Amino acid sequence: MTPAQLLSDGFGRVLESGTSVVAGLSVDQLSQRPAPDANPIGWLVWHLTRVQDDHVADVAGRPQVWSEQDFVSRFDLPLDPDDTGFGHTRDQVDAVCIDADRLAAYLTAVHEQTMEFLATVGEGDLDRIVDTRWDPPVTLGVRLVSVLDDDTRHVGQAEYVRGLLGFRA
Repeated sequence: MTPAQLLSDGFGRVLESGTSVVAGLSVDQLSQRPAPDANPIGWLVWHLTRVQDDHVADVAGRPQVWSEQDFVSRFDLPLDPDDTGFGHTRDQVDAVCIDADRLAAYLTAVHEQTMEFLATVGEGDLDRIVDTRWDPPVTLGVRLVSVLDDDTRHVGQAEYVRGLLGFRA
């Protein structure tokens, strides 16, 4: 198994879990918080998808799916188009009200772009520096693992919230 195949398997699991966790839920259910300051399922899946889209597009030198496939207007959120959810206030989290079909479509489109990029990544590419703002500088391999880690944590949170709220599949 190559590193790109390993990463592809991981991102495939994010797609599978992310589409499954939103399946069959209403906008109200996707927006429901299990506690006053806890993040709802819809926001968690939107955020993990925005982060993957933003970070992978950046290292791939491609436009984000969010803007390129016009998910910005399809979601019509009262947020800056570049917003990925980092540091969101309670009101900003509440503003992310999206139906399950659009969430799944966006996650699927981002996954497809991620897979297209990973198909071009060779083992030697993983040591390429992609971000010099950190010490040590961030390599492509570290960035991709970081995104995968962030995605799996958030999809796990979404699954936990779904269970806490009693939304059975």
